[in-house]
Amino acid sequence: MSIAVSSIHRSRRLRRNAIPLLSILLVAVFLFPLYWLAVTSFKTESEIFRTPPTLFPHQFDVKSYTEQLTSSNYNIMQGFRNSALIAFGALAISTLLAIPASYGLARFSIAGKHLMLLLFLVTQMLPASLILTPLFILYKQFGLLHAPFWATILANATAGIPFTIVTLRTYFITLPKELEESAKIDGCNIFTTFWRIMLPIALPGVVVAMVFSFLFAWGDLIYGMTFISKEHMRPITAGIYNFLGFQRTSWNHSMAFGMVSILPVVFIFIFVQKFIVSGLTNGAVKG
Repeated sequence: MSIAVSSIHRSRRLRRNAIPLLSILLVAVFLFPLYWLAVTSFKTESEIFRTPPTLFPHQFDVKSYTEQLTSSNYNIMQGFRNSALIAFGALAISTLLAIPASYGLARFSIAGKHLMLLLFLVTQMLPASLILTPLFILYKQFGLLHAPFWATILANATAGIPFTIVTLRTYFITLPKELEESAKIDGCNIFTTFWRIMLPIALPGVVVAMVFSFLFAWGDLIYGMTFISKEHMRPITAGIYNFLGFQRTSWNHSMAFGMVSILPVVFIFIFVQKFIVSGLTNGAVKG
């Protein structure tokens, strides 16, 4: 009997230890490309092509980083400004439109509500190249191609709104209806209840939706390359082409450029990680 009990405890202990080890392994697998990006940016050209490859630079070379600011081929600060303008513009439009839409789909009985949600989910499965041509024709008819920043901002907002609505709707559903009923008893109408009570409580979910809307727009390349013809107006993601040559690719410079371009994303996750974890966990309760 004692042998059976000890074997049960041993198996439980193994399972309990296996979960953290498996988690560490998965994190290492997913973060390895980012690690390889970082170490390659500090390697020299000769070490990058060494066989077997080195997992850590033998000689740190920061020239690829310093040339990001001093190079005349590409103005990285201008690229940051362009990407920030596009990302914050798309963020503002998608958030302002998606918040009331998601609240309405979560709280009110609307005809065809489930069909709308299905269509929103379907749009997330469509590649950007599929809707690129219709958007280009539409923007040409409305004259938006003469305002390339607006065309790119609207395109990114269009891609981010469905995801924002689906995410926020799930979060609004988790909020107790008793709060709205108490607000009605106190004399609040629908808009006052939404603005003063429900929206502040849903702040973690709103922050999550805003962060992902920003990331969609910040990482955009296809819309920026299509709707913006002037190179100095293109987002920072388009700057990678300056290091991709026909006969030679400067891998350490391109890796350094990639590290620099993701810095805003890293800082965003550092400062708002509390809201992101809370928003994702609370919004995953039910759908």
